[in-house]
Amino acid sequence: MLSCSLRATQSIRQLRSKPLHLLRARGQQAQYSSTASTETAAIGFIGLGQMGFHMAKHLRAKSEAPFVVFDMNKDVVSKFKSENSNVSVATSPADLASQTSVIVTALPESAHVKQVYLGENGVLRGIRKDALCIDSSTIDNSVSIDVSEQIIAAGGRAVDAPISGGIMGAQAATLTFMVGSQNAADFERAKVHLAKMGKNVVHCGELGAGQAAKICNNLLLAISMIGVAEAMNLGMRLGLDPAVLASIVNTSSGRCWSSDTANPVPNVIATAPSSKDYDGGFKSRLMLKDLGLVSNAAKDSKTPLLLGALSENIYRLIANDPTMAEKDFSVVYKWISGNKKAD
Repeated sequence: MLSCSLRATQSIRQLRSKPLHLLRARGQQAQYSSTASTETAAIGFIGLGQMGFHMAKHLRAKSEAPFVVFDMNKDVVSKFKSENSNVSVATSPADLASQTSVIVTALPESAHVKQVYLGENGVLRGIRKDALCIDSSTIDNSVSIDVSEQIIAAGGRAVDAPISGGIMGAQAATLTFMVGSQNAADFERAKVHLAKMGKNVVHCGELGAGQAAKICNNLLLAISMIGVAEAMNLGMRLGLDPAVLASIVNTSSGRCWSSDTANPVPNVIATAPSSKDYDGGFKSRLMLKDLGLVSNAAKDSKTPLLLGALSENIYRLIANDPTMAEKDFSVVYKWISGNKKAD
């Protein structure tokens, strides 16, 4: 069972004061719709990116409720609508919120989440009473808690549910969702929908706990990928065949996801991004973003980072190289091996 420590979350709660905009949200509550339209329980999805597109596709296919989508990229919206039946397109997050009782968001960064929920045409401008907002973005723990609290103050319900499993997991609906919620009822309500997009839905604790679990996972993921890349490079320079070396590692104590599923050496695993010119995976610049979230949480909780700090510096170099920033983060092998060096 996945266990989650909430010390980082509690530390953040102590360090920050209550935001003034919570009071504004409470004052505006009367303008929102007072009914949740439970008879239709329409579902809204915001963020049809590399992960969100596949997540929304599974959720739509496995749900009977009306389905509404929104994304700033009109081409991807048109593509989604053409590939899925009975889909409506909202003109803004507020418009989507006014039509739905369950809202799922999958967005790149904290700024996008704040804009979608709290902006001028954000979800809170149209949210229905008791509407459930499920944010699957990976963002700052403190931002996640703040946005969730404002949703609740506006009359809705909120859970943070960041994901692990990558694009391959999104395509196969085998994602793991790490969920933080104010109570068990919100978690159970969210689980109904999350289970349609993944195979593991884990309640980690209070609001923000899902984000805490996710950044810990991605810290380990970054470190392990660098370690696998370094070990593979050493073995190959010592004359080992990469496929043979990988088979040894994957039946020995060095085995991990970065070695047996997403091995960074091209053509060792046919389905890995490395065998597709490092395309179609988790982008290096997004790994750097997540390691920045790790660094922020470590500072707030006064937690030392040794390998984490080194990993962040390595991915900063990679993300600053335009030839690698948009490639899967396993491209770190090319940087380590000298096949491509960042400036």
